[in-house]
Amino acid sequence: MSIVKLKESLEALYERFNDPSHIHPDPLEFVVMFPDTRDREIVALLAACLAYGRVQTILKSVSAILTSIDGTPYDFVISHSPSEFGKIYRNFTHRFTKGRDIAHLMQGIKGILETHGSLYRCFLHHDRPEAETILPPLTGFVEELRRAAGAALPFLLPDPEKGSALKRLNLFLRWMVRKDRVDPGGWDEVAPTKLLYPLDTHIYTFALRAGLTRRKSADLKTALEITEKFRKLSPSDPVKYDFALTRVGILKLDSPISKSFNMIILKDANEK
Repeated sequence: MSIVKLKESLEALYERFNDPSHIHPDPLEFVVMFPDTRDREIVALLAACLAYGRVQTILKSVSAILTSIDGTPYDFVISHSPSEFGKIYRNFTHRFTKGRDIAHLMQGIKGILETHGSLYRCFLHHDRPEAETILPPLTGFVEELRRAAGAALPFLLPDPEKGSALKRLNLFLRWMVRKDRVDPGGWDEVAPTKLLYPLDTHIYTFALRAGLTRRKSADLKTALEITEKFRKLSPSDPVKYDFALTRVGILKLDSPISKSFNMIILKDANEK
């Protein structure tokens, strides 16, 4: 597929879905509820960590956590102890994430807030101007968060050096770094150019069909390769089209927008 045709198609898709009315159903709908960045980043991390499985189940689980929060998310986390988190979330379950996992994650967030004042400041503490992607600061951020949590939490907080695509952590960063009519932003000193694609099944399938990768697994190397291809289309904002592409993925396959977009991609891919 030619880069010109691909960019035209993606820009049209972006214009179609870059609107708050299209956010539901998506855990992002909880993130945009909080105007204060200190609250938003906590909700974004919790929502992203639980962003696996059926979307309705994800929304139910994130809603349950937010319902348990008395006051603002920042004040709630900073004012509760690890034992209190354990009691509050003892009955929580989201697929194979249990209440003790959420309690440890809350403890980790609390530790970061006590040390740095915000998750944002912690991330910046690990950032380096020469870093070409967010991987170096993300690695330091995750390591510090896991230490503060007192538990490895390998599923909720995967190690960036282990080679997984880090879909949920990259989703969290997309929400907090990018800013348009959908992504709320707030982490203004982190460059959108450094973001990596939150590589899920929909994005991976699209990348294969559009000829953006030939790799056989949706791992970190694939996420890096796909991001580089998207960077050629949008140098200052390579993750720009992620939300729009996920909207196509959740629409019914026979919907007009989905059929039209997929026909364009398949037709041009076959003409390469």
